[in-house]
Amino acid sequence: MQPALLADPVGQGTMSQPKILVVDDEKPILEAIQYNLEKSGFRVLTAMDGEQALERCQRELPDLVILDLMLPKMDGLEVCRHVRQDPKTRRIPILMLSIKGDEMDKVVGLELGADDYLTKPFSPRELVARVKAVLRRGHADAPPDLFELDGLRIDWGKHLVTVATKPVELTAKEFGLLKALIESKGRVLSRELLLDRVWGYDRSLEIETRTVDLHVSQLRRKLRTVGARILTVKSAGYRFRIDD
Repeated sequence: MQPALLADPVGQGTMSQPKILVVDDEKPILEAIQYNLEKSGFRVLTAMDGEQALERCQRELPDLVILDLMLPKMDGLEVCRHVRQDPKTRRIPILMLSIKGDEMDKVVGLELGADDYLTKPFSPRELVARVKAVLRRGHADAPPDLFELDGLRIDWGKHLVTVATKPVELTAKEFGLLKALIESKGRVLSRELLLDRVWGYDRSLEIETRTVDLHVSQLRRKLRTVGARILTVKSAGYRFRIDD
């Protein structure tokens, strides 16, 4: 039978069984997430504490980690920090889970390199949609050309960003957001459009547009002086200023 905490499973997906590591110390939630992901065609690995999560991540190299914030032995933030510091695992996308809805928790998670943040309770459909969106972005071929402007240099193919010759470490979401804004060639992109283009969400799902604002804030900070080129257009969205 389906676990009771997460109802409404999503139908069988079409992906060729990407490997997902799910980390949560609450067994009913862990089993419910595993059930819904497997129903959608994913292979699922599980861990119930931070140390086990880090060990499985380094050994199994999953395509994605779904990581709870509150864990025994090593919390989710510390696991995220270790994953991002290890060259072997640093590119693995991380979707962080927590019962906390405070904005600061989200900011800290994004600062440490989490690609997305989902607050419990959540819909299984939303979770699976986010997982699929992250995996689609990970397998997409990036254009091999370079972009250079005002000290900013981006190698799209290698996902390398520098400002004034200094490397800038961006998460997959931040990189995708920057790419979408630059490719718009100065046009304004709404938060809803950015969610659809960068996160890949189905428009029928209820997603917080505040997620975009948080990522823009982090992106501006990391790009230092170049970050001022990301302009907020009141009641409309964001645009990247190409000309001076």
